[in-house]
Amino acid sequence: MTPPTALFDLDGTLTQSGPGIIASVRRAVATLGHTIDPEEELSWVVGPPLEAIMRRVLEPFGDTRVAEAMAAYRADYGDGGMFNSRVYPGIEAALDGFRDDGWRMFVATSKSSDHARRILNHFRLAGRFEGVYGSDGGATLAHKPELIRHIIVREGLAPERTVMIGDRRYDIDGAKANGVKGIGVGWGYAQNGELHQAGADAIAATPAELLPKAKAQLQNGRSA
Repeated sequence: MTPPTALFDLDGTLTQSGPGIIASVRRAVATLGHTIDPEEELSWVVGPPLEAIMRRVLEPFGDTRVAEAMAAYRADYGDGGMFNSRVYPGIEAALDGFRDDGWRMFVATSKSSDHARRILNHFRLAGRFEGVYGSDGGATLAHKPELIRHIIVREGLAPERTVMIGDRRYDIDGAKANGVKGIGVGWGYAQNGELHQAGADAIAATPAELLPKAKAQLQNGRSA
C-alpha cells in the first residue's frame, strides 16, 4: 500500500513566527517612506502570499511599489527576522509520531524554500522532512493550490493518501483544490471561525491530536 503523506505548513503550524514576520513587514514598508500605525493589529500577515500582504499594507498609502516592498521584506527577514520565532510546544513529538508511524513528510510553505530550510535547520527540524517546498517558482507557487499540486506531481503522491496540515484557510483551500484532506490547527493565526468556514475536514486542538486525526481522515476516505 502507498505510504501516507503529510504536508505541513510552516508559519503558524510548526513555528510561532508572527513576531519576526510582522516586524519585517513594518520595516519593509518603512523603507518606502511609510509608517504603519504601531497599534495596528497585523497577525493577518502570517499565511497569505507575500505579494498579497504587501499590496494590502501599501494600499492605505496609495503606493503601488509592491515588488520593492517584497524585496525589502525578504532582505530584512533573511537578515535575521526569520529567527524571531519559536517551535510550538509538542511539535517535535508530533512529527516523530508521524515518522514512527511510517508517514512521508514534506513542508509546503508560501515563503521561499531557502528561508524555510534555514528556519528548519535553525530549530533542528529539517531532518524530519523528506523535502521542503516553497514559492520558488514565482507568484504561481506562492498559492497553496498550485504548490500542493506541484508537490503531488513531483513526489508522485496519491491525493487520497495525503493530508495537508495548516493554520489558515489558504492551507485548506489548497487541500480541497487537490482532493487532499485538510486538517486545521488550533494554535496558529487563523481568525475565529476561519478554518470551519474554509471547510477543514478536521481541526486539531493540540499537536498531539494531529496524527490520530490524520489517520482518521485517511480511513474515512477509504470507507467513502
